Formats: sequence, C-alpha cells, structure tokens
Amino acid sequence: MNDILEILEDNARISESDLAKLTNKSKKEVSAEMKKLEKKGVIVKYKTVINKAKLSGERTVRALIEVKVSPQKDVGFDSIAERIYKFPEVKSCYLLSGAYDLLLIVEGEDMHTVASFVAEKLAPLSSVMSTATHFLLKKYKEDGIMLVKKQKNKRQAISF
Repeated sequence: MNDILEILEDNARISESDLAKLTNKSKKEVSAEMKKLEKKGVIVKYKTVINKAKLSGERTVRALIEVKVSPQKDVGFDSIAERIYKFPEVKSCYLLSGAYDLLLIVEGEDMHTVASFVAEKLAPLSSVMSTATHFLLKKYKEDGIMLVKKQKNKRQAISF
C-alpha cells in the first residue's frame, strides 16, 4: 500500500499540506494522487468511527448474520449477494469460506427490527437455505480503534 493510503487509513481528516510534509511530496502531487485513487475506486469513502454507545438516546442494535445460500447457475454468489446487500438494513456483506457463504452486518432500531428483517426479508429469498444471527452486545474495538478505555479500580484498599 502506498504511503498516502497508509496515513489516510489512520487519519482521514489530515490535510493535504500535512500529507505532503509526511510523504515528502508537494501538495499538488498529493492532491493529484488522491484524485487518481478516488477515480480508480481505491479510495471509496472518508470515514469517521463513532462510538454510538457514548451518545445519549442513540440506541441501535447490530447483528452478525451468517447466511447459507445456494449459488445460482452462471452467476455464483454474486447475484444473491447483490440482492441481499441492497437492503437498507445491511451495512456490510462478505463472502466467506466455511459452513456459511455470506456474513452480513445488519443494523436496526431494536432486536425485534433485526428479527423482522431476517424473518420477512432475508429468509424468504429462494436462494437462502439457512441463517444464524448473532447480536453484538458490546463493542471493544472497531476499525483498529479501541472504544473501551480501561478504568482504574476506584475501591479503597483494605488492610488488616
């Protein structure tokens, strides 16, 4: 991976001027390289990692859903994956090796919303053979960022 991408992956808010200094390139060269990477689809989006657990009133439920599908003739998994990832509840979709074929990351307002998505939208698809849903209970780390800070023990030591 090139040096600009490595820096951007860690800090998407860095200025082009700072990128130029860190890579020993001119600001114009950095700008041209970034535009080229965006046009090629290498840089798809600049992202902020948000710890939603810290937001008051913000309660979304995330689930990992393993999906076993029967691939379609001449198109394999791509066609059914596309049909599934177009649902707005699906935030990510991955092709897997192993017992299941697809791994979905799904978000909903509550557990019932996610369960309804599985029962009413996902499971009825003709290519879907089975699913396994795992609700995320707590996030410790996301995209390489630790979201939970270790707290110091506030208990007073007792000695005899």
